[in-house]
Amino acid sequence: MKVIVPLLADLLPLDFLSRVLPVGGKSLSGVRVVQDGGAKGLQLSGPHEALSFPSSQLFINCHFFPNEFSIVVTLKVSHIAPKKNEYIFTLVEEQSDRLLLGLRYSQDRLHFLFLSPAGRERLTFRAVQLVDNHWHTLVLSITGRYVTLTMDCGIPLELLQERPFPITLSTQGSRFYIGSRRRWKGLFSGLMRQLVLLPGSDATSRICPSSNPNLAVLSVPSALSHSPIQPSENEVSMYPYEANVRVTLGTLPSCTDSERGQLWFDTLKRGLFICDSLKWVPLLEGRQRLDYVEDYQDLYTNSKTFDIEVFQIPSEGLFAAVADWESTPGSGIYKWIDGKVEPYQNISTFQAQAWKYFTVGNKMFLAVANSRGKDEEAQELSVIYKWSPRKQKFLPYQTLETHSARDLEAFTIQGEAFLAVANHRQGEHNHNINSVIYKWNPGTKVFEVNQTIQTSGAYDWEFFSIGPYHFLVVANTFNGSSTHVNSIIYIWMGGMFQPFQAISTFGATDWEMFQIGNRIFLAVANGQKFYEKVPSLYAINSTIYELNTTTKTFLKFQDIVTYSAVDWEFFTMGDEKFLVVANSFDGTSHSLNSVIYRWQGYEGFVPIHRLPTTGCIDWEFFTSTEGSYLIYSSATQPLSKVFRLKTY
Repeated sequence: MKVIVPLLADLLPLDFLSRVLPVGGKSLSGVRVVQDGGAKGLQLSGPHEALSFPSSQLFINCHFFPNEFSIVVTLKVSHIAPKKNEYIFTLVEEQSDRLLLGLRYSQDRLHFLFLSPAGRERLTFRAVQLVDNHWHTLVLSITGRYVTLTMDCGIPLELLQERPFPITLSTQGSRFYIGSRRRWKGLFSGLMRQLVLLPGSDATSRICPSSNPNLAVLSVPSALSHSPIQPSENEVSMYPYEANVRVTLGTLPSCTDSERGQLWFDTLKRGLFICDSLKWVPLLEGRQRLDYVEDYQDLYTNSKTFDIEVFQIPSEGLFAAVADWESTPGSGIYKWIDGKVEPYQNISTFQAQAWKYFTVGNKMFLAVANSRGKDEEAQELSVIYKWSPRKQKFLPYQTLETHSARDLEAFTIQGEAFLAVANHRQGEHNHNINSVIYKWNPGTKVFEVNQTIQTSGAYDWEFFSIGPYHFLVVANTFNGSSTHVNSIIYIWMGGMFQPFQAISTFGATDWEMFQIGNRIFLAVANGQKFYEKVPSLYAINSTIYELNTTTKTFLKFQDIVTYSAVDWEFFTMGDEKFLVVANSFDGTSHSLNSVIYRWQGYEGFVPIHRLPTTGCIDWEFFTSTEGSYLIYSSATQPLSKVFRLKTY
């Protein structure tokens, strides 16, 4: 089953900066790429002809400028002299040097200039604070007599013209100039990251709301985009490049938007890293290759466990939450202290199945999926806990009504936060029930039901994005009579998730999405083949699927024999990519090998290490200043293990 994604009906954005920047990263006279405040922008040294292009490149079949349009600009300006103006862009008639259209700013005003049948006109927005050394994204939209300005996705300002924008503004023989009016006077002195014309549409709804409204994106040239923050292997950045940089020494510092572009020198590994706002990306370090796996630490838990979630709290350190089966003393929260996992906090849970750490704004949450209530008669409630910086622990925040919940998945779409719950069954036998997707309400500051989706013994949700498209895939385990059930990939369309593709699975327990180069993969862990009155099979294929860009569907890439697989974990070390599977049961024993597979290109994933495990149900990969590690939880005994990955 497949849903064909419709093409956008509006006209495409016209990216001015991409039209003047050379392809392939070649240098451009008078232009430098500067990183400041966590983003890259262009700095201009003069009104060079190279920073212009003929309007005929845009207006091919009709030479009239559109009478309804939006202009989107992202800029950063630190200083401008009083009573001075600087141009963002202009449209100038080449023969006469007459200004046809332009956008400029002064210390606290934004001016839009254009030529009308009555002469040159100027629309001015007052009290617009652009010159404050911060990034800002502006959307100027013109429709009929109405002119609106939206700054950083805030409340729009509106002007009413005496007459609408002219429908016969001819662009014949004219040229667009970036950052100038074709002369030194009024030259743009700040950093410019985005300059886009969107004909026939208000661009505000396309970029707002945004999780980062000061840097909201409609179209940014690849030379200024965030990914990659460093050149790929054997690639040299040709643009003259500067950045406001500080270098941090010592142990692992936080890496957020405010640290983006900053450097960290790891004194232990003697490596230099740069922050991409999510993680520290290596710039200079020895190439790591996995040599062998070392039994590093026995982690004694409160009871048998069904999940482990490793997460980092900025300025606090590395933590792990374990989903314990027994209600007393509950599930354990552990902290990485001096190279060991140490007990930190106990939280009361009820046959806990999974933990999920996530953030909403600057708030940090940890949610647990409980599979039963406090007693036989009590309603099953999964609980969201909020981190208290003052008390240095997680405190109860919100409860959710769930039904034998197996998994929680947190994600954001266009700046809005969601939480998906996989409801496994209601009562003992009803597996065909609704799983629920909750949405964060910024007003009430709680999660509220946004959508329900029919699932069959749901065991796992996995969210991922490919370009502008967002997907959510469910692992359906059991429909009441068989484990041969379709698991469904959903796509976000029209404010909700809709079916995109069905994949045949056998007792699916986990999905893992990962990317190698520009190739997108989905791995499913198949638990068992079971039909009524037929013995179960546990040694079955789990499957890796790859996105086919031609058919726009996921197609089978590789089968791997697993033993009641419950989890896949993808991780990288240096340039190498790995998958580790949690094998839990072979039909007679829970003590068997879980396997690490290494990516070997054309050969796919090849087994390289077999790790003895008992009741292995979940793997987590994590790194610290001491090295790289794998930790697993056991569903059959109160003992989990930490393995250290030794490299050479």
